[in-house]
Amino acid sequence: MSPQPSLAPRPDASDRDRIDLRGLRIDHGPGVEWRVSDAPVPYEDALEAMEQRVARIAAGAAPELVWLLEHPPLYTSGTRAQPRDLLDPRFPVYAAGRGGQFTYHGPGQRVAYVMLDLKRRRPDVRAYVAGLERLIIGTLDTFNIRGERREDRVGVWVARPDKGPGYEDKIAAIGVRVKRWVTFHGLAINVEPDLRHFSGIVPCGVVDPRYGVTSLVDLGLPVTLADVDVALKNAFEEIFGAVAPRDATE
Repeated sequence: MSPQPSLAPRPDASDRDRIDLRGLRIDHGPGVEWRVSDAPVPYEDALEAMEQRVARIAAGAAPELVWLLEHPPLYTSGTRAQPRDLLDPRFPVYAAGRGGQFTYHGPGQRVAYVMLDLKRRRPDVRAYVAGLERLIIGTLDTFNIRGERREDRVGVWVARPDKGPGYEDKIAAIGVRVKRWVTFHGLAINVEPDLRHFSGIVPCGVVDPRYGVTSLVDLGLPVTLADVDVALKNAFEEIFGAVAPRDATE
């Protein structure tokens, strides 16, 4: 199967929209393993599992993996996190080793840890991050939510004209790390988390009061994590290629 036409750059788009994603997609081989954890996964356990899996992927001893999970309530700090942005450490704080600043994880948020071998695909981190953004935007499209990139802000945003002119809310975060050209960490989509928990940090260092945080349920959509998982898989296959026939559930 040839790459989907939607992976080609759009000439009328913003800088990151213009990134050509062709080359990220693979349609041969065993496919990417797709794993869903039903119970919240402690953050340290997830980090250890990712490190082990990334090493095995890099060595050619394990297939690529997308791991869908939730965490207990916690904050993580990326490599650019500023101490002043930790306002109220009411939950445990972990140094994540990924890019970015502070973010919150907790129940009702779909975290996707994406472990892909960019040597087999396209060794281009900028294109990979643009691919994750496109993955989120495609997932939101399923629910008729227009997610958008912003050149001066990370993550995916939705316009909130109901709050006032120029208001926007972040609905998904991205933070990645790459080791031996294998990716880990990934993205988090707010499905139905407790949005009050974001007030303990300055999410991703964005202090402008016009820019807040939202979720699918906050936007009035009665969407479940399982609904988002289906949409994520469909969008993933369009951008990155085939998922293994059998999913793993823990």
